Amino acid sequence: MSRIGKQPVAIPSGVSITWKAPVLTAKGPKGQVELNIHGDMNVAVEEKAIVVTRPSDERKHRSLHGLTRALINNQITGVSQGFTKNLEIHGVGYAATVKGTVLSMNIGFCHPVDIDFGKDLVVKVEKGKPIKMSVSGIDKQKVGQLAANIRAVRPPDPYKNKGIRYTGEQLEKKEGKAFGKK
Repeated sequence: MSRIGKQPVAIPSGVSITWKAPVLTAKGPKGQVELNIHGDMNVAVEEKAIVVTRPSDERKHRSLHGLTRALINNQITGVSQGFTKNLEIHGVGYAATVKGTVLSMNIGFCHPVDIDFGKDLVVKVEKGKPIKMSVSGIDKQKVGQLAANIRAVRPPDPYKNKGIRYTGEQLEKKEGKAFGKK
């Protein structure tokens, strides 16, 4: 039995669940999210919890069991609390600003890099050394994907410790080439 899949998902107060197969809709204080559930998975919505069961012990059903439960849990957490990823920009002369739904970054290229993040997500930029950014929203996948796209524009450099990195990410500084040593 799946350790994750067999655990019921608790429904916090303030969150309402609507189950019309195959769509599970969660509505909470932060917003509303819909999730398409695989047709093989059995979902039972009770008063205070959601229970996911699988029809058989086949490999496909075992893998879908824990995945479905985790996706439902992320959906409920998103509409009740939300998700946030924090990033830092390290480097001399680097800058970032938010204009509407566009994040504009000057990070060492000859042109500014613009990333449109849409209306579902919120990006905040705080000036300082290092520049701090936060990406937040109700969909965990979208928040993580946007943070990864921002980081991919200028990944952290292990030689100069410059670039965009997640808050708390540890870089091991590497030594450059040594000339003239024998």
